[in-house]
Amino acid sequence: MTGPKIALRAVHDSDLPVFCRQSNDPQALRMAAFTAEDPADREAFEAHWARIRTAPDVVVRTVLCDGDVVGHAAVYGAPGEREVTYWVDRAHWGRGIATAALRALPAEVTERPLHARVAADNAGSLRVLEKCGFRVVARETGYAPARGAETDELVLTSAV
Repeated sequence: MTGPKIALRAVHDSDLPVFCRQSNDPQALRMAAFTAEDPADREAFEAHWARIRTAPDVVVRTVLCDGDVVGHAAVYGAPGEREVTYWVDRAHWGRGIATAALRALPAEVTERPLHARVAADNAGSLRVLEKCGFRVVARETGYAPARGAETDELVLTSAV
């Protein structure tokens, strides 16, 4: 038996309402922790996506699972500080989608090392990053808007 077919493609305007809905899931927000100050602010959401879709230093892709939009993945930041980020709809967690997307994304970005950050208690996301070759290099504490509190965060690096 084969798993789901995962693909990355350019972000289409029609993806944005899906991303907005996904970014307002309370359980997903809690796990992500370091999110937008107010995920329900549609104007801020639209401005954020307009900015990152046109930024020359951002590579952002829609994650598809069997042809359906299930999330997004991106690499952003200055050379030497390139960071990965991803979001997969909670309904699709635990199916290997984030891992497959994160493995495909670096093929589109040649700079290394790549960095990532994850809430220290987000075991699922930490596992995805570790499966993709990231290793914890530091622990920090920062304000997590989705939790309204200071939250421990792991900093990871990968040369892969």
